[in-house]
This record gives sequence, C-alpha cells and structure tokens, in this order.
Amino acid sequence: MAELVSSPGKSGGRQSSRLPVRVDLTALVDLAFLLITFFMLTTTLAKPKALPLVMPVPGPNEPVAASSTMTICLGKNNHAVCYVGTIEKPITAPKLIGYGSDLGNSIQTARQIAASTHKNMFVIIKPSDHSIYKSLVATLDAMNVNGVSSYAIAQIAPKDIDLLKQKGIY
Repeated sequence: MAELVSSPGKSGGRQSSRLPVRVDLTALVDLAFLLITFFMLTTTLAKPKALPLVMPVPGPNEPVAASSTMTICLGKNNHAVCYVGTIEKPITAPKLIGYGSDLGNSIQTARQIAASTHKNMFVIIKPSDHSIYKSLVATLDAMNVNGVSSYAIAQIAPKDIDLLKQKGIY
C-alpha cells in the first residue's frame, strides 16, 4: 500500500499540534496503470505503407507504338539506362541515369515525345540480375510521382544486358 506521510514540523515559528496527514495513493497508482494500458491499446504507432500496384486485366494484348514506349533497364550501383523506342532503333540514345531527378527528367522527356505522337506513354521496367529491390521500388515510385499509369515489369533481354555492360553497370 502506498501512502504519503507528512512529518510534523514548524509552521510560522510555532509548534504544530496537528496530526500527520495520511493519503492512500493505491487508487492513483491503479488509475495510472489503467490509463497507460488504455493508451497503449488504442494508439497506432506506425501506419503500414504500401505502393499501389495495378495488375492488367486478362485479355488480348494490344500493340504499343515504339515512339511512345520508354524502356528502363536497372543496373547495379543505383544506376539505370533508359531509352525511348526499341533497342535496335532507339528514338533517344540510351542514357545512363541515376535515381531521383535524373529519372524524373527522363520520364518527362519521354512523355513529351509520346505527347507529340498523340499517344499514351508506356514504360517497360527491366531489372537486371545485379539490380537491387530498392531500385525497382524507386522506379515504381517515380512512375507514380510522374503520373505514368501504363507500365510493365519485364525480364531483361540479352541486348539490354549488353547495353548495361557497355555503360559499366552490369
């Protein structure tokens, strides 16, 4: 049992003739533990974060124009190579980029090229064996930030691997 006992002492220069005060603190301790338990059970410490990923509906595949297709090949050391068009006939030369503003600027450039052809842009993301998961998530986040609604994650082709080797990021 917890209690608070005040010792008799001098008050104002004369001897106090009062009895000591005894306060039982058991109820206060119980209340404190009840409040701690309540707030622990009702507080959300961290909300889960998830990246929305939309899967395509089953059906026939529609061809996509090369002029509105951007390919991003993910390499090692947080670098990627991107180009618009096909690897055989690229509309923009393959460019070595980093994640962040480089990737965002490349996506905006590809959007302008696709807008000039009056078509929606489609992005193909090709992670290599030497890329890390963080790179893929950063690329998907860049798609979300830049408003790209049509993209796919595909296996990397041998020609793309050769391109990554030429740039030194495979």
